[in-house]
Amino acid sequence: MTLKEQILEDIKHYMKEKDNIALNAVRMLKSDIKNAEIAAIKELDDECIIKVVASSIKKRKDSAEIYIKNSRQDLADKELAEIKVLEKYLPAQLDDESIKAVINEVIASLDDNMKKNFGAVMKNVMAKVGSSAEGKRVSELIKGIL
Repeated sequence: MTLKEQILEDIKHYMKEKDNIALNAVRMLKSDIKNAEIAAIKELDDECIIKVVASSIKKRKDSAEIYIKNSRQDLADKELAEIKVLEKYLPAQLDDESIKAVINEVIASLDDNMKKNFGAVMKNVMAKVGSSAEGKRVSELIKGIL
């Protein structure tokens, strides 16, 4: 079953369960996927859908932070609940130690001029870990190592 088919099945499931928060989150995700397909002028594969899911989660995290700063915990809680629903569509995330191992491997493979170049290290690490690690976490770990 493709990721898109799984999302459609989950919409049906959440409708039957009357889980409004999960239903709204998955419906918005379906809408985001449809918009991305229109922009790309083609049907998205699972890898592209994972990118849309990650983008959707990032938007909700940013919104939750803003709500917390403005003392709107009720809205922040709603965003955080939607994030939990959407995270099941992402591949398993790597832990910090695994990411550090990849970072050290990339640094060792680069020549001396590029070892201290944050951009080069970040680009190569993200190419290796793909959607298995959030870019912000990778960035923080690289800064700690460099």
